[in-house]
Amino acid sequence: MFDRLKEKLNDFRKTIDEKVKAVAGATPPTDSPPQQPQAAAQQKAREKAWDKPADKEKAGKAGMLDKAIALTRGEVVLTERDLESPLWELEMALLESDVALPVAESIIATIKADLTGQHKKFLRSTGDLAEDALIDAISKILNANTLDFDLFIKDRPRPVIISFVGVNGTGKTTTIAKLTEYLKERKYSVVIAAGDTFRAGAIEQLEKHADRLGVKMIKHQQGADPAAVIYDAVHYAKNNKKDIVLADTAGRLHTNTNLMEQLKKISRVVKPDLVIFVDEAIAGNDAVERAKLFNDAVPISGTILTKADADAKGGAAISIAHITGKPILFLGVGQEYKDLKKFETQWFIDRLFER
Repeated sequence: MFDRLKEKLNDFRKTIDEKVKAVAGATPPTDSPPQQPQAAAQQKAREKAWDKPADKEKAGKAGMLDKAIALTRGEVVLTERDLESPLWELEMALLESDVALPVAESIIATIKADLTGQHKKFLRSTGDLAEDALIDAISKILNANTLDFDLFIKDRPRPVIISFVGVNGTGKTTTIAKLTEYLKERKYSVVIAAGDTFRAGAIEQLEKHADRLGVKMIKHQQGADPAAVIYDAVHYAKNNKKDIVLADTAGRLHTNTNLMEQLKKISRVVKPDLVIFVDEAIAGNDAVERAKLFNDAVPISGTILTKADADAKGGAAISIAHITGKPILFLGVGQEYKDLKKFETQWFIDRLFER
């Protein structure tokens, strides 16, 4: 999982490690003649000045003297010039790993601000400087908007209404079945609404899952108004004191105006508590673009990425979280009903950096 992005991030760590060692190699010889009292006082004054937070612009232009002073204190200063080549290589690597361009640029900007002109201790492996900066940049994106699904479900009035949106073939129906299993394990009662009345066979497919899982499914005939189907499911849940309604909708291309309008109608009629966008992790930038367009049409609450176990690149999760400003809620990591992993930033970071 995430093998390619993991490889690229490790390459960047090694590059910075080499760069820091090269900068550290500029330390003055230890047998240099002793300084005159006036020169020693000037150096001491410079060192004292560096104890205060430096202006970023000034720090970015740190000269060799500043580097030498830092080295005497077990520190290293990296300039923009030192970082220019490694950051360019990292940006290209991120793009190759399905990280969208504006997301890659945001990560690079964060790392550049974190490393440029700052006095960094290199008591540990110097590559840790790069790793810390990378973790900080990625964590900021993934933690910008968080939603604890379990706490949300626990605290909402009953029934909690969750609708699922996305294009055909991304695993939306299977994801509804997996989330049904997830909720049943936590002792919640579930009703499924067969709101995909557009695709032939969609109702039958979802009904098979409902029968296997032992939950009630509300359906109408093919071609019926999906908003009416979901409304009836909510009405049933209220009358029978069910906890959660999971509503399927027709998989649609974001370019299909009529179907996108249908989604808007569902939101007006039913007013779901959560709208979850479902797509494949392996779809890469296609998934990112679709997430943006769906979020523009019917603001989503979060994303579930399927086939994450087959994702060798890893950039889609980071990109979708950044582009939509909404959290990744779950990852599909297999074919079984139980193969739904609640997304946690630390878990994601640990796998990217093999912690």
